Amino acid sequence: MSKVAARKPLPGTRARYAPPVIAIPVADPRAVSHDAPAIAREFDGWLDEVDRSGGIAGLAAAVVKDDKVLLERGIGAADWSSGEPVTVDTVFRLASLSKAFAAALTGILVEDGRLHWDTKVADALPSFTLADVDGAQRLTVQDILSHRVGLPHNTYDRLLEQDEPYEVLVDRLKEVPMACPVGACYGYQNIAFSMIGDVVFASTGDFYYHQVEKRIFHPLGMGTATYGRDALEGSKSWARPHHHAGAGWAPFVPSEAYYRVAPAAGVNASVRDIEQWLIAQMGGRPDVLSPALLDTLHTPLVETDRELRATPWKRGRLKEAQYALGWRIYDYAGETLIFHAGAVQGYRAMIAFLPKYRFGAVMLWNCESGLPAGLMPMLFDRYLGLPEVNWAGIDHEDVGDLSGGGGSGND
Repeated sequence: MSKVAARKPLPGTRARYAPPVIAIPVADPRAVSHDAPAIAREFDGWLDEVDRSGGIAGLAAAVVKDDKVLLERGIGAADWSSGEPVTVDTVFRLASLSKAFAAALTGILVEDGRLHWDTKVADALPSFTLADVDGAQRLTVQDILSHRVGLPHNTYDRLLEQDEPYEVLVDRLKEVPMACPVGACYGYQNIAFSMIGDVVFASTGDFYYHQVEKRIFHPLGMGTATYGRDALEGSKSWARPHHHAGAGWAPFVPSEAYYRVAPAAGVNASVRDIEQWLIAQMGGRPDVLSPALLDTLHTPLVETDRELRATPWKRGRLKEAQYALGWRIYDYAGETLIFHAGAVQGYRAMIAFLPKYRFGAVMLWNCESGLPAGLMPMLFDRYLGLPEVNWAGIDHEDVGDLSGGGGSGND
């Protein structure tokens, strides 16, 4: 990496660290791979390296091109104490990958005429208000699903983690000073986002998770997909959350906290099921998610500039970052990348795809390691023919110099 000359500080001021300017490459369509199966095989080799490293407890991953699954695989342990292996049918928590299901269900109900994107939340939930009372009356379904409520980032998440009931925290949103007017800025939410579940109940008379099961899980054949901790633990094979224990890993009891905000973080599923979700999001199941609905779900609505600096691979590849409806939309070296990551205690998840090429991947793992997160940009770099960078820091001789790992974060 080239050195950047530091400017001398002005008299009477302190020198500030100036991060090096990273030249983001631009993908050349002529360099895009015509052999996606070969890219998937290379990714499979990287999974071997991760497995040998001991850097994760267990992980399941899949690579999809068009409507075809090129790779699906589990590595490591679903339960380190018993030795139960991760398979493609092992169920993981999806954390914030759940948000895209909430947006898709809302869109299906919009197509049914049960809701509108500009439906006012206060019309469906008359007791709802914010510190900006007038603004609360303007807040729409679309604002919720794109994190434009006007609240500070992650409002009341810490109280949720301390077992405060969701219903109490929603009522207390009126006590929070606004970060901006409703609809005017981005502020990532879990509690406010989950009001969409209440809106769905008010509009359909049915529980939110029943609607997702009926309108999305069942039509897509997602047989392991469920909501809630009881359903997770009742799965035939499920990945326990793990933390470091000496040279290995130790499982612990899953936390209940974010299951209380089901639309934001409540889904459980296997990687085999998420393959079907990925195919549908890339346009392969128009009977469930129509092309018009996908266009709406994937249309950016608000800038998320903080994402541009969030991890080394984002600093090295993203030109723009925005949020749509339950999805992040990135300009990834000149190509649109639709992405989301998630994190709850003991679990991490990432899903992403290039809509132009209908090429995507998903990874689910059951520990708080940041190691696997760098594999995703390595995969897309390979597919797009971009310069090779070892974003994950794996020991692989064919990959360029390490440029820093990427953490998934609670996206």
